[in-house]
Amino acid sequence: MQRRNTIQRQLVLSAVRRLACHASAEQIYEEVLKEHPNISKTTVYMNLELLAEMGEINRVETATGPALFDHITKKHYHIRCKVCSRYFDMDMDVIEGLEKKINDRQGFDIEGYDIIFSGICPACKAAMNKKSPKPHKP
Repeated sequence: MQRRNTIQRQLVLSAVRRLACHASAEQIYEEVLKEHPNISKTTVYMNLELLAEMGEINRVETATGPALFDHITKKHYHIRCKVCSRYFDMDMDVIEGLEKKINDRQGFDIEGYDIIFSGICPACKAAMNKKSPKPHKP
């Protein structure tokens, strides 16, 4: 079904692209609100879901909080920093057809997957190294 391109949808899409990160619906709403103070939160949230459904943005499900929205739409993996909780894109090839290689014993029809790695981002690692003094060698 062809959907008409609304001004509100374009505002939301522009905000996601401008933020260029893994933003929550609330962060995107705040971004749109800066230039368009009369837009409703419901309008932004509905358009985020629609844009994700249309493949214009990527919805990233998280186990630790609300879904995030990514301006990069090609299939890719993410990594979450255990210190600052930010999400980053992984610079690695996607394993094509992984869902077809899974032997499901519970009877699921696997349709897709999201892999989110965890670790410590370079900024947090650097901050942690500055805080802990290096032991002195005798």
